[in-house]
Amino acid sequence: MKTESPLVFVDFEFTMPEGKTTPKDFYPEIIEVGLILVQNGEIQHQFSSYVVPVTHKVLTDRCKTFLGISQSQVDGGMRFEELIAILGDIEKGVPGKIVTWGNMDMRVLRLNCEKNNVTFPFRGQFLDLSMEYKKFFGDRNQTGLWKAVEEYGNKGTGKHHRALDDALTTFHIYNLVEKDKRYLAKPTPTTIGDRIDFSKVLNKFAT
Repeated sequence: MKTESPLVFVDFEFTMPEGKTTPKDFYPEIIEVGLILVQNGEIQHQFSSYVVPVTHKVLTDRCKTFLGISQSQVDGGMRFEELIAILGDIEKGVPGKIVTWGNMDMRVLRLNCEKNNVTFPFRGQFLDLSMEYKKFFGDRNQTGLWKAVEEYGNKGTGKHHRALDDALTTFHIYNLVEKDKRYLAKPTPTTIGDRIDFSKVLNKFAT
């Protein structure tokens, strides 16, 4: 049996400014992480945690309402440096393709690393599943995570905008898209008409 390379499905939730006017020193900071490690189509490990923001430690009302998250939950989370250490251990232990829905997760992670003078933990391949989904179905616009799974006639896992639930939902869509790819890649079975030249058969009976 062929062993497939590991896949790491990652989702982050970030801080948000209060209104349309963003403070000059504001940048989105990771406040929740959810990830699952998948090998040969099976979930081997899953992890989730809140993360304490470094610069703007107090969450805005907009952020708490949108994410359904409380200040006390984030205050009890891990430090950003601890998050990077865990991601780095995953990269070293089971290097595989990092899968996200959209490119925002990795962009914000890189930004957070730059702001905190720490090394970006991933060196492997990245897959933006939302772009794969867009290309596969020929959509003009990028589809949201939960809208995509609903278009398959399914429901997302758990609660939207919870990091681990979104990572699990991304994994679910990945399986659905890969299943469709395999189906389309199968050669069309030949019919009896493909195997027999009916014109020659009919000519035998022509008068």
